[in-house]
Order: sequence, then structure tokens, then C-alpha cells
Amino acid sequence: MKVEELTPNPIDKVQFKLASFKSVPHDNGCYILTSFENDILYIGLAVNLNNRFKQHLENPEKTNPTSEGKAIWFYYTTFDPKNLPKLERTWLNQFTNIHGRLPILNKVNSPIS
Repeated sequence: MKVEELTPNPIDKVQFKLASFKSVPHDNGCYILTSFENDILYIGLAVNLNNRFKQHLENPEKTNPTSEGKAIWFYYTTFDPKNLPKLERTWLNQFTNIHGRLPILNKVNSPIS
């Protein structure tokens, strides 16, 4: 599934590399790691997008290639913290409805709140 197929679409994107971390806000939000071709590899939420961006860069599981591609783009949208789980769940459900599984780098479903 391509990131462009998600509703609502994430608003911003940066390259998933250390040089981009200053461009990522310190705000609440949901984010998506995608391949160069915008195939979704991971969907998540964060109370601080900038910190989560840096955490993922330090995690070989998120930086090493997968059978579905390597994470190249970090798409994100800042969002009301009360509704973060709902947005993450919405995106995960859209992906799961098409593929019958979570994105390759997601280990567990988002909690239902």
C-alpha cells in the first residue's frame, strides 16, 4: 500500500536520515516510514516526533532493508494528542484491510482507546 492511499494523508515528509532530524517538529503526531517508492513499512505515533525520528534512526530494525524495501521517507502529521491512537489505528486498519496483516516493521496493533 502506498502512503498516498491513506486517509487522512500525512501532511509532511523528510528523508529518513540524520541530516533531516532538525526539520521534524517536537510535536505530537502520527508518522509512517516508507520505501523510496512510498510503500508503507511502519505506522506509528509519538508524543515527540523529533525524538521518535532519532530513536528509529538508532534502531537497526528500522534502518536495515526489509523484503519490502528500506525506509527512506518519514511522513508525518502533527495531531491532537487525545486523538493520536485513533489516527494511528485508522491508518493501521486501512493497511490491514488491504494486506490482511500489519506493515512489515510493525510488531503489534495499536491499543484501542
